[in-house]
This record gives sequence, C-alpha cells and structure tokens, in this order.
Amino acid sequence: MWRQGDIFIQAIPALPQEAAERPLPHTVLAHGELTGHSHRVADPAALFVGNGCFYLDVRGDQARVVHDEHGTIILARGVYRVWRQREYTPQRIVTVQD
Repeated sequence: MWRQGDIFIQAIPALPQEAAERPLPHTVLAHGELTGHSHRVADPAALFVGNGCFYLDVRGDQARVVHDEHGTIILARGVYRVWRQREYTPQRIVTVQD
C-alpha cells in the first residue's frame, strides 16, 4: 500500500466490473482543497470510478503518481484501488506515572 498525502493506493488483482464500465477521461486522482495542487498520474494509464473510489489501470511498465508537495510514487504495471482519506484524527496517548 502507498500513501501520498491524503491519497491511498492499494494493488488489487483485477478491475471490478462496475468500474470497468465507468472510465474517466483524465488521470487526476484528487485536487488539493487548499493549495490547488493535484495528485495525478504522469504516465499513460486509465482511471475508472466505482464503489466510492477510483481504480487505476497501469498498462505500461510503470506509472508515476505525482504531486507538487509530496514525493513521487512509482507503480508497476497492474490495477490499483485509489481512495482519499477525508478526515484524520490521531489518537492521543497519555502516559500517567505515579
């Protein structure tokens, strides 16, 4: 599994049928809400939508997921589920000593 900011990417065995019927004309995984920078695929790939997330089909040897403020992720040929974390609330751990 990979993470780039609030985007998560997970390799999966195959493209779900529901998503295969819903291709998108772009490869932007998410637009930045505050900065306007986008998480996008910089190499040829196909993006699909279904089941509340995106599916990325990397058809070449590899594809780069890029963002202006995060490190580049290189994905090998295959299919990936892509979703966005909407809110993160870290747990606060308090150690009490006597």
